[in-house]
Amino acid sequence: MHLMLSIMIVRLALPADYDAMRTIMSLAIDQLQDGFLTPAQVAASHAVMGLDTQLISDRTYFLVEADGEIAGCGGWSKRATLYGGDHSSALREPHLLDPMHDPARVRAMYTAPHYARKGIGRMLLQASEEAARQKGFSAAELMATLSGEPLYIASGYRAVERIETLIAGVSVPLIRMHKLL
Repeated sequence: MHLMLSIMIVRLALPADYDAMRTIMSLAIDQLQDGFLTPAQVAASHAVMGLDTQLISDRTYFLVEADGEIAGCGGWSKRATLYGGDHSSALREPHLLDPMHDPARVRAMYTAPHYARKGIGRMLLQASEEAARQKGFSAAELMATLSGEPLYIASGYRAVERIETLIAGVSVPLIRMHKLL
């Protein structure tokens, strides 16, 4: 019997990681939403999902490296933007949140498809929640995809609102979720 152990490291994302993160995000959108969304909904998702470089600048975005490769990325934000990448500027709300009154935002959680269901998302979520807690936040909020909802429910989040966002004439379902930290 051969036992292969992966060494997994959580670290802050850097600008040098942009290309690798974009690749993981694109693959995750295309492959991990299969069975949850129609092909048209998956294609439309690319218009709002993706890399938000503000998170890297704010030092609130993490990577999980497994055996020297990036297995996933995700983070949190002290800014009001709930979801969306650099290219979805209509969703931007860059003002700072008040940790005494506002929930932190869990943002842009993606796992490389070949690492799905191996604890990568949970590691990123825990790192994000702990970092937000250390900055004084007592709650977190996120906008989940249907494929991400099971992880968030298992991690203590509850659905607050189900929405349909219209992207190029295609309706994509999302779930706003909340958790006390």
